[in-house]
Amino acid sequence: MRLPPKPAAVLASAAAAALLAGVAACQQDTALRVEFAQEPRGVMTADDPVRAALAASYAGFDLAEAALLLPAGASGEQTVEFARVAEEARLPLLLDGAPDGDAAEDSHPDDAGSTAPGTAAEELERLGTTTLIVPEGTEDGAWPGGFEIVGVDPADLALPVLDIGAGSAPVHLLLDPLGAPAADQPDGSASGTEGENGEAVAVTVARANVLAAGGQDAELPGGDPRRDGGTVATAKELEDRSVVAIGPSFGAPEQLQNRLTTAATVPELPGGGQLAFPSRRMVAAYGSPGVPSLGVLGEQDVDEAIALVQDYARDYQQYSDEPVVPAFEIIATVASAVAGPDGNYSTEIDPETLRPWVDAAGEAGVYVVLDLQPGTTDFRTQAMLYEDLLREPHVGLALDPEWRLEDGQRHMEQIGSVSAEEINQTADWLANLVREHELPQKVFILHQFTLSMITERQDVDASHEELAVTLHADGNGSPGAKMETWNRLQEDLPDGIWMAWKNFIDEDDPTFTPEQTYEVEPRPWFVSYQ
Repeated sequence: MRLPPKPAAVLASAAAAALLAGVAACQQDTALRVEFAQEPRGVMTADDPVRAALAASYAGFDLAEAALLLPAGASGEQTVEFARVAEEARLPLLLDGAPDGDAAEDSHPDDAGSTAPGTAAEELERLGTTTLIVPEGTEDGAWPGGFEIVGVDPADLALPVLDIGAGSAPVHLLLDPLGAPAADQPDGSASGTEGENGEAVAVTVARANVLAAGGQDAELPGGDPRRDGGTVATAKELEDRSVVAIGPSFGAPEQLQNRLTTAATVPELPGGGQLAFPSRRMVAAYGSPGVPSLGVLGEQDVDEAIALVQDYARDYQQYSDEPVVPAFEIIATVASAVAGPDGNYSTEIDPETLRPWVDAAGEAGVYVVLDLQPGTTDFRTQAMLYEDLLREPHVGLALDPEWRLEDGQRHMEQIGSVSAEEINQTADWLANLVREHELPQKVFILHQFTLSMITERQDVDASHEELAVTLHADGNGSPGAKMETWNRLQEDLPDGIWMAWKNFIDEDDPTFTPEQTYEVEPRPWFVSYQ
């Protein structure tokens, strides 16, 4: 949920009115000034309460001669009450305690090279604070020295109107609704484990500071602004604003900054966003244009093929919570019984022959995967032949090891295989292409139906953010045989690999329906028809 910005002239509670009046009296009627940050201060992430309060205060305030301070171990109810006063009075709220780990890890340099302070004392010094507002009855506690200490009970204060000045800070708070616990329970407590409690308090204090400074908050599901069209739209709103993100899913500040930049500047995939999964699923027709024997895709022209995969997507959509995007898997290099002019037992289709299919698919919102059957050459060498097509934002790559031969081998005499090393070399090249040309994440498919097809599979590198590495289970036959292949291929599968499924129209007995296909566990992210 995105909250509206605070108006320039803020109406504060009588809690703030009484509070500031009392504080001003302690300061010999000198007005206590509050100035909000006027320039963005980069991206900051935090997942513990102390850092969250520091980051949000730093992003929201330039000056605060009065500030609220709580001990880091304050109760949930007390934190919620002080957060309410902070927001309404437009004052910063800090927690007096040590952050978990190294505070510097959660700050991000702004254009001037400065970072968020690492302790409450440092932040109070930066703010020019002279008066600390603390819980009533704790005035004699071990608070930082050199300040006027005023104890208050927020629950006992009334609510008139106070204009404490105009202006707001260019700051946005980002929250992950898929990972963050509820922050403000009705009783002022936080639910969940101890770690979740800490994150809930972090959300509470960070939101108070951001809203007190006139900023806004927004949800970013999964903590990644590239996830879908909605998160991309949010990222585009954050240009020239400070960002404070709460929760471990956002990662380090530099990572989030890079992802925000990507989301705001890189073309989107069909269906929105720049990550292939998990914000969409895909259903594809497999084959080669003009060659019906290689799969259903080649049984019609491009316009009819587009209509076919759009029908597939509609058939599957009713069984998916995620949008289902139509796709082509085009065999770009075809295994051959003869060596051919280059001697590699693979026929490479001219990229310009495929260009009309790729362009028409892009215009229709259809994703395209180029499939390689390389013979005796290596996958990276063949992939590079299609670099111009792979520069398109809606085009991914598939490697089919069944058709990867060693010298002296021939197709159909054995099942081919590829090493993890060769897969990783191809992945490195493709990921670099994505970075160099500022493209969205690409689907990178590995076909497999026997374990021997990928040697040293445990060493396959699925860590490239630029690629959605996907294992395509190509088992055919009876439902039992297909499920046996499906389950076997998932054993010891490297982390970070998505699962895909193939329905064979002629070879399966029977062919799974869309409902049956999406009943497979885990539900496949990519489905193709051959």
